Amino acid sequence: MVALYQPMLKPAGAGAMTDPFGRAIRYLRVSVTDRCDFRCLYCMTEETTFLPRRDLLTLEELDRLCTLFIGLGVRRLRITGGEPLVRRGVMTLFRALGRHLESGALEELTLTTNGSQLARHAAGLAAIGVRRVNVSLDSLDPARFRALTRRGDLAQVLEGIAAARAAGLKVKINAVALKGLNEDEIEPLMVWAHGEGHDLTLIETMPMGEVDGDRTDHYLPLDQVRARLAARYRLEDIAHRTGGPARYVRVAETGGRLGFITPMTHNFCEACNRVRLTCTGTLYMCLGQEDAADLRTPLRHSEGDEAVRAAIVAAIARKPKGHDFVIARNARPAVGRPMSLTGG
Repeated sequence: MVALYQPMLKPAGAGAMTDPFGRAIRYLRVSVTDRCDFRCLYCMTEETTFLPRRDLLTLEELDRLCTLFIGLGVRRLRITGGEPLVRRGVMTLFRALGRHLESGALEELTLTTNGSQLARHAAGLAAIGVRRVNVSLDSLDPARFRALTRRGDLAQVLEGIAAARAAGLKVKINAVALKGLNEDEIEPLMVWAHGEGHDLTLIETMPMGEVDGDRTDHYLPLDQVRARLAARYRLEDIAHRTGGPARYVRVAETGGRLGFITPMTHNFCEACNRVRLTCTGTLYMCLGQEDAADLRTPLRHSEGDEAVRAAIVAAIARKPKGHDFVIARNARPAVGRPMSLTGG
């Protein structure tokens, strides 16, 4: 059981940390593990070596850090991985964090998952106060899905999505648009998602970490995808936001929402209110930059919270204006760490 960490928290609505560009930091994404039961082509190599378990923060330490961030003004918390639901005991962390929803200090606790373990946990997540989840799903064809994930079972993921819906969770489908791999499925995936009552967000592949092959072979600019869809559907720009980088349209013919995350073609940094904490206690102020702050050391070597708070505030003061992602043939990744370590 995660021991509840109980410092005095600011009331809901209290002032947030502010970065050098005047952006209030309200959103923390926390990777609880770098491990995953899939090996998606665009995310990692087939023979990925995961971190030794001793390098990971304990669930109690993750709870403590999240609680400190909430005390500093974070109002949205997203649990990510790797695949977060493969972390042993992770539901005890969700239950511990749920107290901040009950108190009103935290507005939203959400999850990004590949869906493989969702059927087992959907009802429990809903009971804790999770109201929505993002599920990564790049194909509705079982054989193609297994090829893209190298080992995923589409039926298992669809079962998880159904369980989430039955538990009352709002599901958003995330799909990475991949030239020559799933671009022919984008329209059917949108129609399916909207027919099931799910939003769909499309994502451009990002140059993070080593993968097998060259990313440029499958990089698909989303402005091309939008243009193709606009030739058949009426896309209406809307102001809907979920706290993340997606920009949404409503598809008139389906009635559903379609989001675009475009780190390559259209920088989305101007309003970034997010920072990312890894499972090792490293805080990245920007997904596309290497600058980071070590929070594990002050966390483990101080009895009080002041050293950790000071490290967090100093890190936010270094948050850059934006990332420098570029995809070029045979180029090294823009950042060396894999997405599975940083979190989605």
